[in-house]
Amino acid sequence: MAARVVFDGSSDGVTLGGATTALIGFYGSAVAQAAAVTSVTTTGATSTTNAFGYTTAAQADAIVASLNALIVANRGMGIIAT
Repeated sequence: MAARVVFDGSSDGVTLGGATTALIGFYGSAVAQAAAVTSVTTTGATSTTNAFGYTTAAQADAIVASLNALIVANRGMGIIAT
């Protein structure tokens, strides 16, 4: 089967899913837009004495939680394999 190109000739580009409730999928089932991932912010200067330079374990845990949320969202859309 030949690949299909999604292009309407507009210089504005193409949008998939006209609303946040529209379902989109790659390589499998279509899913709704994933929930927002919380931004990770620092509460102070990074440390040169603690593991990996984080000021607290909570700061490091927040980065892991955000990364895991992105992995789940991408797997749900089929962008990366499970």
